[in-house]
Amino acid sequence: MKTGISLQDLARKLEENRDAKKDFITDTREARVVFDGGKFAIDMQGQGTYPLQSHPLRQIGEHTGVPAKYMERMRAEAPELLATNVNAWFDRKPERRMVRTLRSEGRAFLSNRYQRIENDRIAEVALPALAEFPGIQVVSTEVTDSRLYLQAVVPSIEGEVVGKGGRKVGDLMRAGVVISNSEVGLGRVDVSEMDYRLRCLNGMVGESLFKRTHVGRKIEDTDGLDWADDTRKADDEALMLKIRDMVKAALDGARFRARLDKMNGLAAVELADPVKAIELLPTILPVTDGEKNSILKSLISGGDLSAWGLLNAVTHQAHTAADYDRGVEFEAMGGRLLNLPGTEWKRVLEAA
Repeated sequence: MKTGISLQDLARKLEENRDAKKDFITDTREARVVFDGGKFAIDMQGQGTYPLQSHPLRQIGEHTGVPAKYMERMRAEAPELLATNVNAWFDRKPERRMVRTLRSEGRAFLSNRYQRIENDRIAEVALPALAEFPGIQVVSTEVTDSRLYLQAVVPSIEGEVVGKGGRKVGDLMRAGVVISNSEVGLGRVDVSEMDYRLRCLNGMVGESLFKRTHVGRKIEDTDGLDWADDTRKADDEALMLKIRDMVKAALDGARFRARLDKMNGLAAVELADPVKAIELLPTILPVTDGEKNSILKSLISGGDLSAWGLLNAVTHQAHTAADYDRGVEFEAMGGRLLNLPGTEWKRVLEAA
């Protein structure tokens, strides 16, 4: 698990981002993608020109139906052709779209039905809900270009993983929760169970207890982006209450003990051939060849050649992942392994 930033830095970053956001509704016939000074930008007539980050440029490609590989090739080799292509489709298939900006840069190109559920609002409801648990520890937080993450554990809800024949594996686990959100169309509001391994400070993201897509009422013009604070708060109050309740559900002792039973089951079975077991991982998890090799090294250095050891070798990659987003993806892969059907585990365990 990457530690991310402190709660104080999180609060400051959320506040700074909140004050630096601006959203627009534009008709694609009145928007042009331009390439100037080595950068792509979107020019919205009468609303300004904003340099585009790579993510909204990909979203524009998806919206106009330009294949991703061709989009990337044009971006690298023929930027003017990219602009000509998407602008032609902007005119041929007009639609009203939401352009989200941050610090004068375009960060998302979305439907005008996109419901803006802001990171600062998520933090406002999640942190008080977490504070109701005595001794709660926020172990990792971050705001990336893609998502907000809050990861917390409760020391009073813990248990030890027991291996084959009752041997002590020495893994003390604690119940936790992960709250995440994307303001740029890369994910839903999500509240998921998490289990925290004290030995290596690894997190394992498990079942999602609450998911909410960013789909709301259609916004027809820029006036719809300027609702009063009390109007917007009333509009999403029910959503926030659900998030609060699911944070509490994720930190339920009975649910944690059920997951601990699954961990014990994995700790009791050995891999027939660790190398060949890991060769099968890309058929189950989205890992690259380089990551697969790193998982093998972690498995060997960990000295536990059980299914549980393999799971922890996967989540251990969160420490060295290229970025925070990829680190959380590795934690989620651990949760997928914990809940992997027996037939799939059998294929991995008996690989030879």
